[in-house]
This record gives sequence, structure tokens and C-alpha cells, in this order.
Amino acid sequence: MPDTSTPTDQIVEGLTRAIVEHRLQPGAKLAEQKLADHYGVSRTLVRQALFQLSQKRLIQMEPARGAFVATPSVSEARQVFGVRRMLEAEMTRAFVRQLQPTWLKSLQEHVAQERQAIAQDNVSARTELLGDFHVRMAELMDNPVLADMLNDLISRCALITLMYQSAHAARHSADEHAAIVQAMAARDENLAVALMAEHLQHVEDSLMFERTVPSNDVAQALR
Repeated sequence: MPDTSTPTDQIVEGLTRAIVEHRLQPGAKLAEQKLADHYGVSRTLVRQALFQLSQKRLIQMEPARGAFVATPSVSEARQVFGVRRMLEAEMTRAFVRQLQPTWLKSLQEHVAQERQAIAQDNVSARTELLGDFHVRMAELMDNPVLADMLNDLISRCALITLMYQSAHAARHSADEHAAIVQAMAARDENLAVALMAEHLQHVEDSLMFERTVPSNDVAQALR
């Protein structure tokens, strides 16, 4: 199939991969002109890509200083996972009690999309889909307040998950999502809740915070 991605998409994907594959260090400056020269595009398109990445909290935009790869806090990530375990246990319990066939089908289709992204080694898509699984549950329950809360919590730890979760751990997460959905299909409330708690603990435990020091050189990192 022909590549239908836009130049902005290509910049977003290129920088995302450089961060994920440990070729760019947290705090690295992302100079607009260097990126424009590297990709052969205008600075306007570079700014659009940087804005998208800032919305995903992968980079930080600082007035008068420019764009930098975000610097994640490990302690904050652990706090976020702790809150998520408490919040999502009760969400899972309520989800099973209110379960509708259309909800189940939606989650099954979502898991299939996760596995496709992992099979294609699409690190950006797989990370987004794995996080969206949890938000999707709240959306299906028609609870926008819960969905917004989860969205914020997940986005706060997205960079750490993206940077430190291996492809093997990502596949394991998709398998665990499938097991949770299977327990829901059986309307086994206690099992679904237990599997959700174990899943979130496994994700946190799988994050590899020990890493080699990557490069601050954007041109070298994108090669």
C-alpha cells in the first residue's frame, strides 16, 4: 500500500522513534531549523509536529527557549500507577456489572488493533492504543468525568511507558488486555478486577529505568 502519511506525521514518527529507541536524551533541545533541514520541510510543518508531540507530553515547549524532549519523573510515574490501580479496580467492577454486548465487541476490536500495531512494530500507535484501552472503558460507560481523569493520568506516565517499555512488555500488555476482556465476557467480576490490578502492576514492574545514556545530537539520533 502507498504511504499516505503527511510530512508532519513523518516528523512525529521519526522523533517518537528516536525517543523510544533511546537515541535522544530527556532534555535534548529540538531546534526547529535543524529539524526542517533534516526533513526538507518548512519550519511551519516542524512546529505543527512539535505541537502534536507536546500534546502527547513527549516534549516540552518553553517560551523564548524552544522545544525539548520531556524529562519524566520516575516517582511521579509510580504515584500515577498507584492511583490508577485504585481507580481502575472500581471502574472494572462497575463495567462488568453494567456490561452490554456492544461494549464487549468494542473492547475486543480494540485489542485486535493493539496486536496489529505491535505486529507492525508501530511503537507510537501501540503505546497510544495500550493506554486508550483503559480510557475506552470509561467512554463506553458514558462517564466523561472518569474518562478525562484517566486520560490525564495516562498522559502523565505516557513518556515513561513509551521510553522504558520493551516490545515484549507491550505484547504482554495486549495479552493481559485480552484476558481481562475474556473475564468480562464470562461476567466474572472478581477475576476481571484481579486481572486489571495485576496488569497495571506488571506494566509498572516492566519499566526499565536503567538505561544507557543516549545522544543529545538530534541529527545523529535521527540517522
